[in-house]
Amino acid sequence: MIRLEELHGDKGARQKRKRIGRGESSGWGRTAGKGNKGAQSRAGASKRKRFEGGQTPLGLRLPKRGFSHDAWREKTGIVNVAQLGRFEEGAKVDFAALYEAGLVTCNTERVKVLGNGEIERKLTVVADTFSASARKKIEAAGGTCETAQAEPEAKS
Repeated sequence: MIRLEELHGDKGARQKRKRIGRGESSGWGRTAGKGNKGAQSRAGASKRKRFEGGQTPLGLRLPKRGFSHDAWREKTGIVNVAQLGRFEEGAKVDFAALYEAGLVTCNTERVKVLGNGEIERKLTVVADTFSASARKKIEAAGGTCETAQAEPEAKS
C-alpha cells in the first residue's frame, strides 16, 4: 500500500530558487550575479521599453511622415439587410435594438444599412444612412426606412 508521505514528484520537477546575496560560499555572493557597477547592478533597476543603452532610439532617429485623420473620422457601424432577419415581424430596429443584438458597438457614432442578403420580414428600420439597394429591399418586404435625426447639441 502506498502512503501519502511516500509519494514524491519526478526528479527535477521542483527546483529550489536561487538565493542570491547570501555570502561568498553560496556562489552568488558579493555582486549577486549582477556584475560590477552600472545601472543594472543597482537596486530596483529596470530598463524602459525601446531603451538602446543611451543611444538615440530608432523611433526618434527615423523621419516622421504622413498624417492620419482616424482620430476625427466618424465611427460608422455597418449592418447588412441579411442581418436584420433576426428581428421579429413588425419590430422597430433602431440603434438600441442593433446594439442589444450585438450588430453595432457602443462607440459607433453612425449606422449605415447595406443591401447584402435578403429580407422577408416587415420592419421599421431607423438608421443614419441606407444604400439604395438596402432601401429597395426593405421597402419591397413591406417595411419602412427612417433616417435617424441627430439630436441638437445643447448650447451653453
